[in-house]
Amino acid sequence: MIKKLIKRNSRSNQDLPKPLEPGVTAPEFVLPATTGSPISLRDLQGRPVVLAFYPADNSPVCSNQLALYSEAIHLFEQHDAQILGISADDLASHREFSESLKLGFPLLADNDPAGFVARAYSVYNEKDGKNERALFVIDANGIIRWSFVVPRNVNPGADGILETLETLQHDT
Repeated sequence: MIKKLIKRNSRSNQDLPKPLEPGVTAPEFVLPATTGSPISLRDLQGRPVVLAFYPADNSPVCSNQLALYSEAIHLFEQHDAQILGISADDLASHREFSESLKLGFPLLADNDPAGFVARAYSVYNEKDGKNERALFVIDANGIIRWSFVVPRNVNPGADGILETLETLQHDT
C-alpha cells in the first residue's frame, strides 16, 4: 500500500532532470554557508566533496535525508570527504534548520540569484523555484565521479555516495 502511494504521488524518473554526468569538471561556486564564511568548491580541492542538493529546509524528507548524513558523518570523514547541503533557501533559514537538526556539516544558500549553482549542475526546477533532490560526488581534482537524482519524496540514502567514495579511495 505504501509503495503504491509513493508511486502515485511521485514524478516518474522520466520527469527528472538529467544532472551533470560523471567525467565532467564540477562547476565552481562560492556560496554563503552556515559556518559563517562563504565556501568555495576551489577551496576544497584536494579532497572529495559530496554535494547534496535538496528542495527546502524543514520539510520531512529533507530533514530525514540531512539528519542521516549528519549521523553518518564519520563514514564520510573516513574518506576525507566534505559533505555540503545546498538549497535555494536563505542563510537564516539554513541556520535555523541546521541548528534544529544539529547537523555536522555546512548548508549553503543558493539564493542570490535563486538556484544559480543548482542550474549549473542541471538540478534546478524553474517551475517552482526549488532544487531537485540530487547528489554529486566530486573527486579531489574537481571531477564529478557520480551523480544521482531522485523524486523529491524519496530519501536517496547514503549507499551510492559511500560506494563512490570507496571507489575513489581505491583509485588513488
